[in-house]
Amino acid sequence: MKRLFSIASWNVEHFKNDTARIDRIINFLKLQTADVFALYEVESSVVYDSLVSNFPDYNFHITEGAQTQEILVGARNSLTSFFTQKTEFKSGNTYLRPGALLTIRIDDEDYPILFLHTKSSTEPIGLGIRDDMFSRAFTFKKFLDGISVKAGKGNSNFIFLGDLNIMGMDYPYNKEITFKQELKKLSDDAAKIKMRVLTKNSNFTWWNGPTSRMKPMSLDQVVVSEQIQFSLFKKKEVDVRGWVNENTDAAKGNWIKNYSDHSLLYFEIVK
Repeated sequence: MKRLFSIASWNVEHFKNDTARIDRIINFLKLQTADVFALYEVESSVVYDSLVSNFPDYNFHITEGAQTQEILVGARNSLTSFFTQKTEFKSGNTYLRPGALLTIRIDDEDYPILFLHTKSSTEPIGLGIRDDMFSRAFTFKKFLDGISVKAGKGNSNFIFLGDLNIMGMDYPYNKEITFKQELKKLSDDAAKIKMRVLTKNSNFTWWNGPTSRMKPMSLDQVVVSEQIQFSLFKKKEVDVRGWVNENTDAAKGNWIKNYSDHSLLYFEIVK
């Protein structure tokens, strides 16, 4: 199979004016050699300037609005791409982050890629907002399918991904919802419109380190149209890279301190 392009997705927690950390993040990103990458929680123009300087062969886009944390997307300038900010994924909340939509065209086929950073909360309102954002993504997929089918190309090659904050909901009276239940609903809803959640070679993508009382969680996910094919990493479609690759809790904690509490997701689209 031919590799069409690769994607890296990474929440770099509170990514702002720390020159040494910016350099570490940039060096780690260079190692990935991804054709497209998205960074979440960008909070400073210094970050944008540094990325533009260090990745001269990429075009860059960033979301804008009242929110303090932005999504920054880079794509190799050898790719044909088009960027749009999708404000409907703010779910009616001025301070929620919009979606970042990058459409890649290869061999006369479009690959719309929606990068999302959804609401982080285990309260009922958090779960509700996330569910609403996923519903909007699925509705958008139906819209794209209609355009694609009308053009005689079958269903759309839609992908949405990012820090989806799959963490469940806390509630008394034994009515809580686990992150596994929230993830299953996402997977079940995706299947209804011919999408699926990609497999990852690590059960967890987020951890706050060995001194935290919180357990590792699988916050970051990739949801794709079912006909798209991918390279495999240890028989899984998404390669998780970062603190998960360290051998000891101490080393994991050190990586988290120096980089981010999220590991990076990497995957490759093939045909």
